[in-house]
Amino acid sequence: MLTFLGISMVVVFTYLIMAKKLSPVTALVIVPIIFAVIGGFGLELGGMMLDGLKEVAPSAALLLFAILFFGILIDAGLFDPLINKMMKFVKGDPVKIAIGTAIIAMTVALDGDGTTTHMITISAMLALYLRIGMNPLVLATISLLSVSIMSGMTPWGGPATRAIASLGLDANEFFLPLIPTMLSGMGCILFIAFVLGKKERARIGVINVEEIPHQSLKLSEVAATFALQDDIKRPKLRWINFILTVTIMVVLVMGLISAPILFLIGFVLAAMINYPNLEEQKERILSHAGNALTVVILVFAAGIFSGIFSGTKMVDAISNALVSIIPESVGSFFPLVVALTSMPFTFVLSNDAYYFGVLPILAEAGAAYGVSPLEIARASILGQPVHFLSPLVASTLLLVGMVKTDIGEFQRYAFKWTLLCSLVIIAVAFLTSSIS
Repeated sequence: MLTFLGISMVVVFTYLIMAKKLSPVTALVIVPIIFAVIGGFGLELGGMMLDGLKEVAPSAALLLFAILFFGILIDAGLFDPLINKMMKFVKGDPVKIAIGTAIIAMTVALDGDGTTTHMITISAMLALYLRIGMNPLVLATISLLSVSIMSGMTPWGGPATRAIASLGLDANEFFLPLIPTMLSGMGCILFIAFVLGKKERARIGVINVEEIPHQSLKLSEVAATFALQDDIKRPKLRWINFILTVTIMVVLVMGLISAPILFLIGFVLAAMINYPNLEEQKERILSHAGNALTVVILVFAAGIFSGIFSGTKMVDAISNALVSIIPESVGSFFPLVVALTSMPFTFVLSNDAYYFGVLPILAEAGAAYGVSPLEIARASILGQPVHFLSPLVASTLLLVGMVKTDIGEFQRYAFKWTLLCSLVIIAVAFLTSSIS
């Protein structure tokens, strides 16, 4: 009963947001409540939802202050030199811009944090995309794929760290055989960037940016608008802002301070340094408030969904059911089965639920077929490109908020590219024997 209820809930939820029958926020809240009531959990809903909100509260705080922090820096013009140099290199060619985006995003994503990658990549590149008329969904897709490979497969990234911790593995033994797979993922991202860039070049051509008047750009709803306004730029403070940003990133990677607190401090310092006048500070905060509020609401709504999904034990029922239906005849290909099923598993489950709840079950089942836990762990991270399309991923909610799109629209656009990337790295992992 719980298995059927859980699968039905996921199917209905996915249909409603992809068909644009309900907004993501409404679907994330209403759909699980209805299915929980149908399952007889009506009296327990309050506690489940509160647990879900507590779980996502740190992420919501992080995204709120991170958006404000980078918004202030965009306003002050910190990323203008990067954009100008990029413009000289790409010369308005969408193919070069897309490939340049991939290089920047993959480099930034090495820190293992998806939120940071999206904030830096989108902040640095969105104004350029909008200026020449490129589709921002190209930017979002490349950024998401970069995070899924660079953060998803490295031992210091979230998914791999969870897999290693869950099964008690050695990080080097886990990661070293995956290096060729990771390189193939990077190559796939560059290929996808090239293809998407070619499509944009065919649509808009190679643009001479100097001939485009700023007034015709319709950037009024985008943070990049303010980066084009001289009256709020702070070129004399560029080095101070750069040092502040690097300091925040270093402290974040070292884990010396909780990320939400760190970005709160960074936002306060950035606002105080660049806009000491209280009225100017208020204007800058209000200019980014809409974007920040939208993302935070989505995160809390996702907390309601995950809280009910976990609290009703639907997630456990689905996990056990899927594991139980794997026939013994595929035992010799069990790591490949884990790799392929990791795509739907991680799409409907949070990484914590999958790696700490499902993965140990899969590893135990694999042991019955003589499969090493190392191979099961490696296989489990190969579905990450698809996982990052899930509305339960906080960094993806930030991403769609920054490019001003709907998550359902983004899923429809990016799904085939994330599926392609996952299949490529699964095939290479299989061919190079990192999974057997």
